[in-house]
Amino acid sequence: MINKRLLVKTLLAHVDENSFYDKKQQISLDTKEGKAKFLKHICALSNSNPENNSYLVIGVEDEENKIGGVDFYDDSKIQNLIDSYLENPPKILYENIPFPRLPKHKVIGLVTISPIQKVTFLKRAIWKYVKGKTFYRRGSNSMSTLGKFELKSTNKDTVEAIEKKASNNVELTLDAVFDFFNRHQNGFNPKYKVFNEQFVLCWAGIKKKAGDKTFYSRVDIELINEQVRLFYSVLDEVKIEFNSRSFIITEYVFIKINELSDYYPLEKTVINFKDNGKLDIVNELLFQPPQFNKKDLYHILNNCNALIDKLKKKVPLEAHELIEIKEVPTNYMICILNNIPNTLQKLQEAKLFLRELEDQTAYLKYKDALRVLRKVNF
Repeated sequence: MINKRLLVKTLLAHVDENSFYDKKQQISLDTKEGKAKFLKHICALSNSNPENNSYLVIGVEDEENKIGGVDFYDDSKIQNLIDSYLENPPKILYENIPFPRLPKHKVIGLVTISPIQKVTFLKRAIWKYVKGKTFYRRGSNSMSTLGKFELKSTNKDTVEAIEKKASNNVELTLDAVFDFFNRHQNGFNPKYKVFNEQFVLCWAGIKKKAGDKTFYSRVDIELINEQVRLFYSVLDEVKIEFNSRSFIITEYVFIKINELSDYYPLEKTVINFKDNGKLDIVNELLFQPPQFNKKDLYHILNNCNALIDKLKKKVPLEAHELIEIKEVPTNYMICILNNIPNTLQKLQEAKLFLRELEDQTAYLKYKDALRVLRKVNF
């Protein structure tokens, strides 16, 4: 079993990017340009490695290999993007790798591209890349062609040696468990469970009661064997269940409009541990957007716009407005879910101003709102 943290360290130990791995400080999948560049990297790495895995490491500064990290990314639909735009799409896996020196909310993103022994190319145009374009790697550079491309295997032995070097052992596993418990003290109730005598799972969170429901907030879940963070939340309410074969996470979203509030189930994630040393993760979207009175929503929307306008003009917020600004991202999200026109643009425009606030609660809720909207395909 590969220790993904050790794998990242081993990849970064190479002097520079090459034809089987690339590194980026960050990626953006919110724009056509960002999606196009991501597709280019996946296509190029796949075509240059027909018989071995290839890797894209995200959250590393290019020049000095400095590990800066990125936000936890949990979009289970990223494979859909690959399948939609690429002919002969490779299977990819995006994993969040925690590093001890990074803040809790930061990870290194590791994209693993599985070999398919077929030429991958764009089946649809996107951004400035035309239909039919084929990307490939030459050293650390991505090249392109519209003509015939021949697959060549040149990295198989090198990648196998790197993956073997990154294999797990008992010492690494125990160190990781102790590290997890040391990072989750002071009310976070860290726990672990061994599944099938092979997989060690650690989780932690602040336990809370809401009526007859028991939730955990600020939840962190890691698969210790591979050093992969499976789940992380700052603001969500999460229900945790498990049996001898599975670990089940159900996310809830707390939504409040005026005096009306409730917990709405967002998504269920089931991690199934198998006897053959493998696991699979199944996601089920549960969210049914609550519908509210349109007149009330327009009133709330206007209030949100007024608060953001004050931030734009650098007008200090009054005491009650500092409380109200924390709910602006959630209120924008509710308006989007209720099909109020142009609200998504308003939410995106608010990002810069919310990020500059001394109290980061509103900005965290902004990122949480985008995550919910991404899951429900708005």
